[in-house]
Amino acid sequence: MMIKKAWCENYVSMSESIDLTGDGGVIKTILRHAKPDAAGPTENLPLVDVHYEGVLAETGEVFDTTHEDNSIFSFEVGTGAVIKAWDVALKTMKVGEIARLTCKPEYAYGSAGSPPDIPPDATLIFEVELIACRPRKGSSLDSVSDERARLEELKKQREMAAAVKEEEKKKREEAKAAAAARVQAKLSGKKGPGKGKGKAK
Repeated sequence: MMIKKAWCENYVSMSESIDLTGDGGVIKTILRHAKPDAAGPTENLPLVDVHYEGVLAETGEVFDTTHEDNSIFSFEVGTGAVIKAWDVALKTMKVGEIARLTCKPEYAYGSAGSPPDIPPDATLIFEVELIACRPRKGSSLDSVSDERARLEELKKQREMAAAVKEEEKKKREEAKAAAAARVQAKLSGKKGPGKGKGKAK
């Protein structure tokens, strides 16, 4: 079941948009810049790992995402393994960058669509984070050290975020239990001793 996505308009307005194809077919809006020395996909590092979320531009419905299960999507850039818009856009990205890609149908799924989630002639919006670039399997090249460090940092951030959420949940439960105990104490304090049946004659 698809859900609707509310985009942050203020965030978009502060970002820069680039027409990657010259015909408005793929518009890239940078939401977070990578570090100046970050690596990007190359002939030697063609495999990429990404997080993403895809939305139908017309309805705002999310049709696909890696965020629900925190999974990573991997593919080789420039081989046609993904829609044309992604091959075009990922070549321009750097590790650590987050970009919004607005993709016209001719650079996405065209007149055929991708039933049942993507109708014919649909304009799609993706929010993509480039996590890493890697060499092909069996290549003598190792992954760039900065990319490995980036992955480790992302892992630590996710673990820290999870720990914070767990701690907040624990505090809420403790506060709820304490409030219940106070209410119970007040109720117990209001109950006086039972009335006697009167003095025996």
